[in-house]
Amino acid sequence: MNYKIAQRAAKLSPSLTLAIDSKAKAMKAEGIDVVGFGAGEPDFDTPQHIKEACAAALAAGFTKYTPAAGIPELRQAIADKHQRENGLTYKPSQIIVSCGGKHSCYNIIMATCEEGDEVIIPAPYWLSYPEMVKLAAATPVILPTSDKTDFKITPAQLRAAITPRTRLFILNSPSNPTGSVYTPDEIKALGDVCVEKGVLILSDEIYEHLLYDGAVHKSVASFSPAHYEHTIIVHGFAKAWSMTGWRLGWCAAPEPIAKAIDAIQGHSTSNPTSFAQKGAVVALNGPQDHLRGWLGEFTQRRTFAWKKLNSMPGITCANAKGAFYLFPNISGTGLKSTEFCARLLEQEKVAMVPGIAFGADDYIRMSYATGMANIEKGLTRMERFVQGLKK
Repeated sequence: MNYKIAQRAAKLSPSLTLAIDSKAKAMKAEGIDVVGFGAGEPDFDTPQHIKEACAAALAAGFTKYTPAAGIPELRQAIADKHQRENGLTYKPSQIIVSCGGKHSCYNIIMATCEEGDEVIIPAPYWLSYPEMVKLAAATPVILPTSDKTDFKITPAQLRAAITPRTRLFILNSPSNPTGSVYTPDEIKALGDVCVEKGVLILSDEIYEHLLYDGAVHKSVASFSPAHYEHTIIVHGFAKAWSMTGWRLGWCAAPEPIAKAIDAIQGHSTSNPTSFAQKGAVVALNGPQDHLRGWLGEFTQRRTFAWKKLNSMPGITCANAKGAFYLFPNISGTGLKSTEFCARLLEQEKVAMVPGIAFGADDYIRMSYATGMANIEKGLTRMERFVQGLKK
């Protein structure tokens, strides 16, 4: 049978982060001692009180369909969170609960973009953004940055990239893959350009609570009513509550966009898992004590890894201000990212993600969401690898 594959699917690039993580896990299953730095998820368990709320909902038989946009209780809890933490007022009808932050990004792009539209994406970018834009038959417009500018674009760069076809600007701060964090002033300046030009902002804020060295997160939606009307916030439970496998995220949007997203979700996935939503209510409304301990661990790991990477020949690395990634520059080794990561995995059994997946071929991504013993072992192996390249 000669199966015809739709062009929208045939043109997609597979997720390299998932591929690297899967390969590392397969090697481990074969008994190979692999140190994996690929996964974008905390190594900590979901806090116990959240798991108990979910288990109680399951035991009580809360296992049926819910409204496609999520249970009212959770949509209200999310609205309350944005009021309490961000000074933003949303009605529950403006909140759409999804099957993860990735799902929210996809829904937003499908609801706002179509053929002929352009979407501005700073690079390095989370690797799914351009592929989602392509699925909507729109065109990704990539704005490259580097470690010399702390991986940030300027308002002038953004303004120069905007055309009459620009529909959406994707802003991710704190950033995956770089750990870079825009200051409030920088966020406002980018938002000002979008307001002036009538461009919507997809503001991916899922790493909001993971900040270091006094870095501050301020949502672009919070600067003025005009900024609010131009912004669609993406958030989720994966990172700050270690609920990656629960597949729960949300977006907060102007009412007409929220309504369109609700319709799309109603005809695609329908509702997120019922009993998981009960756990999510407790995640938002319950104690947040776990975060202090997690941030302490992440800070220790980040500092160690950053110093170790910068001590290696041919490697330089900017320090992260948020999330749980470092994005070292490997250009001094003479290798591009795919070859570097392939040889590192083959020779030293260390899994990193090639920067080409994020639009930056002179870099690799390291997740430090793993124990210190793994970090020490993995980076010792990587140091041996890069030292060997110089011989």
